[in-house]
Amino acid sequence: MARFTDKVVIITGAASGIGEGAARRFAAEGATLVLNDRDAQGLSKVAASLSNARVETLAGDVSQMADCEALVAHATKAFGRIDVLVNNAGVDHLGKLDEGDFSAFTTVIESDLYGVVQMSRAAIAALRASRGAIVNVSSVSGLGGDWNHSFYCAAKGAVTNFTRALSLDEAKNGVRVNAVNPSLTYTGLTAGMQDQPDLIAEFEARIPMGRGAQPDDITGAIAFLASEDAHYITGVNLPVDGGLSASNGQPPLR
Repeated sequence: MARFTDKVVIITGAASGIGEGAARRFAAEGATLVLNDRDAQGLSKVAASLSNARVETLAGDVSQMADCEALVAHATKAFGRIDVLVNNAGVDHLGKLDEGDFSAFTTVIESDLYGVVQMSRAAIAALRASRGAIVNVSSVSGLGGDWNHSFYCAAKGAVTNFTRALSLDEAKNGVRVNAVNPSLTYTGLTAGMQDQPDLIAEFEARIPMGRGAQPDDITGAIAFLASEDAHYITGVNLPVDGGLSASNGQPPLR
């Protein structure tokens, strides 16, 4: 398939994990890419590996509005348009409300929520011009609660409802806004969880398909929502979770 030939796609958090996987998926479907991450070295490695695609990179932190505006300006200067924005960059936080330094809450909100809102604001004029699409990477933690993840759930819950609200405002402008909501996904973001085998086993026991996701399990849904195949879909928060939400998070009967 070449659903994104002549389309310009911005992907944040593209140096690893779901963002890197999304970059590879869109490149395989013909997209021109503008990739962002705080990890400049990792970003360069990903870009160098995408020899089949036109790629621009710009390191930056989406929690900073100036960096978001610079990324959009870089994309429009390089390619003249933006067709798809994938808001993927984010951080995780594992711990109870009263554990650790409370500044972690600010870090999570600024990256996971402000980053999505600020990138969307910076890109919205260009997306209206192209009648483009936004795909936010939220989480099943934005659809329901998770143990030891209250900061993360607060941010992702806001992203989930922001997706709905922005879709209402932008439908008349031809901009579709959707989100994917993955469950446990094996990336650097969940490294802290992966270091706790008992915790991982508890999470996997609640996923009907019996395992956490790999990035490639998520990127097909991102590409679908960004594509013309989803031209009549907006305001959707799509669980990509191995059936977790269908089971209401209950472990299987033994």
